[in-house]
Amino acid sequence: MTTLDGKVAIVTGAGRGIGREEALALAAEGARVIVNDLGGDRRGVGNDATPAQETVQLIQDAGGEAVVNGDDVATWDGAQKLVKQAIDTFGGLDVLVNNAGILRDAMSFNTTEDDWDAVIRVHLKGHFAPTKFASAYWREQSKAGNSVSAAIINTSSDSGLFSNAGQSAYDAAKAGIASLTLCLARELERYGVRVNAIAPRARTRLTATVGVTDTPEGDVFDALSPANVAPVVAWLAGPGAAGVNGQVFAVGGGTVVWLSGWHQSGILQQEKQWTVDDLAAQQKQLFGSSNSGTPAMMIPGMNFG
Repeated sequence: MTTLDGKVAIVTGAGRGIGREEALALAAEGARVIVNDLGGDRRGVGNDATPAQETVQLIQDAGGEAVVNGDDVATWDGAQKLVKQAIDTFGGLDVLVNNAGILRDAMSFNTTEDDWDAVIRVHLKGHFAPTKFASAYWREQSKAGNSVSAAIINTSSDSGLFSNAGQSAYDAAKAGIASLTLCLARELERYGVRVNAIAPRARTRLTATVGVTDTPEGDVFDALSPANVAPVVAWLAGPGAAGVNGQVFAVGGGTVVWLSGWHQSGILQQEKQWTVDDLAAQQKQLFGSSNSGTPAMMIPGMNFG
């Protein structure tokens, strides 16, 4: 008996990289998988069913069940069709892994409107749209008196959580996904749905833009293999993570980091309105021993997947 026997899972962006490994891991745990991928390049251009078909073939060769879906998850219509396919094909839906993404890096002053819109659309809307229709299904099941034990796993990024120059659209989308995760966790818990997010650290097509490409030779542990991310997703999808809800984890190599959100770091208080001069004079008190308001640094070893 494996942890996801009888369960139905959707993985978006599952044609390559992290998404493929997630689909393989869920199938290895017994889930029947809808493998969604448009098959475009890393900028989101083009359409090719081959990568998704290859993932499905790998699952089937290992004795699992999977089918291809080529809908655009960043549209209401495409997301609705994706969820409907899972229900029509396998009789239900238990796990949604939102992973699809693209990359169009540029400094803020060079970013085009098309690039900004495309990145926000694929990442942020591409997470929300499938979630909308999956959550509507689970809410309906719950209200009908059926037991629901479902999981959503979203994909944020170190870059979105800690910021990285030259990735304003990507950072904004990934930060939005982290916040969306917390909102959804609060909304859907009453219906039996847990919502968590990962910030993967792995070598993908997207990391090639920042020079993360090398694969170690020999028997050296490949810390940047996307396969290292997948077991955490399978854990979050299954009963072993019961009670884990509204959390974000940085995942890569043999490391899992539980990340806490915004918290109070310093405070100024007085019983009257502040003036500009007062605030300037109290700046050191507000920031204490920190670096006086400089941006937080990223966790070492991060990447942009």
